Amino acid sequence: MSNWLLPESLADILPAEARRIEELRRDLLDLYRAYGFELVAPPLVEYLDSLLSGTGGDLNLRTCKLIDQLSGRTLGVRADITPQVSRIDAHLLNREGVTRLCYCGTVLHARPAGLLSDRELLQIGAEIFGHAGFEADIQIIELALESVKRAGLVQARLDLNHPGVLRAIIESDPALADQASAIFDLLSTKDIPGLAELGARLPDVQPESIQALLKLASLYGGTEVIAKARRQLPALPGLRTALDELEALVRALPEHDFSVDLADMGSGYGYHSGVVFSIYAQGWHDALVRGGRYDGVGRAFGRSRPATGFSLDLRKLSSGLPPAPRATAIRAPWGTDAALVDALRQLRNAGEIVVQMLPGQPHQLDEFTVDRELLLDGGAWKVRAIH
Repeated sequence: MSNWLLPESLADILPAEARRIEELRRDLLDLYRAYGFELVAPPLVEYLDSLLSGTGGDLNLRTCKLIDQLSGRTLGVRADITPQVSRIDAHLLNREGVTRLCYCGTVLHARPAGLLSDRELLQIGAEIFGHAGFEADIQIIELALESVKRAGLVQARLDLNHPGVLRAIIESDPALADQASAIFDLLSTKDIPGLAELGARLPDVQPESIQALLKLASLYGGTEVIAKARRQLPALPGLRTALDELEALVRALPEHDFSVDLADMGSGYGYHSGVVFSIYAQGWHDALVRGGRYDGVGRAFGRSRPATGFSLDLRKLSSGLPPAPRATAIRAPWGTDAALVDALRQLRNAGEIVVQMLPGQPHQLDEFTVDRELLLDGGAWKVRAIH
């Protein structure tokens, strides 16, 4: 094997693309700061029991494990930063009232999430802790939409769902209790034949439960889906409560054009406790942003708190954008003359990119277009256009 080959589903990011990702990171973190979110930076690796506290089994499967040579305990390389931020809110900050936190960092998946997915992500996100009302959900949704708008997307689609709908159906039928993960996977891909086959394999399952799951897989479209679900799904208390919460959020945001997909569970069935959302856009094969309410995750760290938030992968976001434009730059000769050094300093302080050519070496630049040069003219260093 060649030494330069990388493991499967891992990739280098080359200069122009790396620069755009970094500019997106800076822009979005400044955006979150303008909304009052405070930046935190959890470690890349933690003890596994802490890293997976309060999360669903799906995160465990995505987490790479290793042994800590200092303690002998099992460590995990984070596959999601959200649980770490919940730990910081619950255990380290321990504030009363509302806390707004944001973050950006690398996460690693043991396996790619999908056929076209990478295993290394640059995850950025924002979380609100301490407010159980839908006002916090509204702010998070608006901030998520503004995030993709900052990247140049103007026709993003916002899908809503509530895991309480599926949870109520599963909890109403004991025969489905051990099948929750399989049902989640089948619904996420809208695999109606697979759901029917699952029902046929469970002798004790109630026929109306399978019928409800089959109907759930086809309940997607505009906000009229909520009323359709009330008519077609069983009148279970938890299910009605979930639909009420979806309807309240839609009414609170009349200026937004929502779609509702009751089969799209977001990032995990067992993880979210309230309304979840996904943002899609043309050019990306699956959701760009996922978020929602996940009350109580901090309980594992000694303090249960209402929480809602979202995250996205900056590398994935950047990959679907048009090619990154080159920045213009000035070419300058090599030299240590005081006047030249002063001219270089003044140009760079003014925000110009100045590439000083090393003696006898050609320069190949992927990120810059050199359209000007610094020349000595009449005893003074001056910038001239390159024709």
